[in-house]
Amino acid sequence: MNKMDVINKLGEDLRLNQKIAKIAVDTIIDTIKNAIINGERVEIRGFGSFSLRNYKSYTGRNPKSGEVVHVEPKRLPYFKVGKELKDMIWKP
Repeated sequence: MNKMDVINKLGEDLRLNQKIAKIAVDTIIDTIKNAIINGERVEIRGFGSFSLRNYKSYTGRNPKSGEVVHVEPKRLPYFKVGKELKDMIWKP
């Protein structure tokens, strides 16, 4: 499922035209992105939480050439699955 599929599903379920559904989805995504960029944690109960993780620099290896490389510190977005969603997925 991609972004357009989400927009179409939202439009169908709520009987919205595609333009309004697209604005709603874009607003939600932009709100989550901006919060993460600003170092905030976004929690959606039953679904999961989005946050920013800081990683230290380290010495790695290029898997193709075997060359030792220095990897700079970085900040990456992180998603942790919520308990309710995890339980739904793991349910036998």
